[in-house]
Order: sequence, then C-alpha cells, then structure tokens
Amino acid sequence: MELKKYGHACLRLEKNGKVLVVDPGVYSEAEALDGADAVLITHAHADHMNVELLRKSSPDLEIWTCEGAAAELTDVPATVRTVRHGDTFQAAGFAVGAFGEWHARTYPDLPIIQNVGFMVDSSVFYPGDALTVPEVDVHTLMVPTGGPWARLNEVIEYLRVIRPRRAFSTHDGLYNQNGLGLVDNWLRMESDKQGAEIRRLAPDETLVLP
Repeated sequence: MELKKYGHACLRLEKNGKVLVVDPGVYSEAEALDGADAVLITHAHADHMNVELLRKSSPDLEIWTCEGAAAELTDVPATVRTVRHGDTFQAAGFAVGAFGEWHARTYPDLPIIQNVGFMVDSSVFYPGDALTVPEVDVHTLMVPTGGPWARLNEVIEYLRVIRPRRAFSTHDGLYNQNGLGLVDNWLRMESDKQGAEIRRLAPDETLVLP
C-alpha cells in the first residue's frame, strides 16, 4: 500500500491499482482526487470535505461518511454511503473499519458535529478531528497536530496512548513555518522517546507501507 499526504488533512492510499482518498478538503490539492475509486470523509467541515470539488466527481465514485456529512452531499453524482462507529466495509478493495462518533469540541457555543475515524486494512488509522482511541493495534497513525480544537500537549498524550509503530502529522495546514517548526520539534522528541517513526511528511513524499 502506498501512502501520500496532501495539503492540510487529505490522504491518498493506493493498492493493486485502486485509489482511496481520505478527507479531500478545500485546503488540499484538487489533484488528490484524480483517478480516485472511493473517498472516506470523517466529517462535514470544509477543510475535510470540498463539496464543490465532489460535485464534479464521477458517478462511479463511492463516498463513505457519517450521516451528518452525507446530508450535505445530496447533489453530488457519486454514490454516498453512510457509516457509523463499529461498521466495517470494503472501499476500492480496502478493508475499512469505522471508529468514533463525535468531533472534538471547538468554539464553546457551537454544537458538536458527527465525526467518524477510519482504520484502513487494519493498518492506517485516521481519526479525523478527534483523538479517538480505537482500542486495537495501530501500525500507522495519522495524528492531527493543529486546529482550534487541538493542543499539542494533548496530541503527545494521544501518541503515548496509541503507541503506533509510526505516526505522521495531519491537520497541519493552519500553521506558518514557525508553527510547523514547533510541530516538527515536538514530534522529533516523541519519536526519540518512543523509538518509533513519528514525523511530518515532506511535500510530495510517498511511502510504501507493509
């Protein structure tokens, strides 16, 4: 399986000629969806779900997401399927499990929306905008490192609870270079402490996962 991180919160996975894209939002490159067979969307926020881009998608595309996000995708040509915590399904030849139900708290007066994390091929876990603990072994964690709901000390504590074999930063598109430097430093310190690969992926970097 090949993994490529796109801008902010978007992830692209490829295996056996099939393409699975996670959270193609407005801060991510539109090219992430090129040739996609299926899309996973954790929640309805625009930085994870670019509705205008999805309206241009192929009718052959399948989108898997929570009910709250699906309600905003009624006019896209793709087939939209809803999932919730505990569901398992096949998307573009990948085995996917759904974990979690709610987005982390943001602005105090805003309601908490639905958010579902995805475990892909029992290997890559993408929690969306929540620090969901799937209570299964996580080989590769896409760890959110920034945003109005995320604090870096809580991110480090999350890494210590999950203890993945490797972890890569996501949800980091709101940082300037100073902020990214801070993230890199903290992830480097935690990588040294855990003896695991924990870091931010370089632009256009593609990994081959076992």
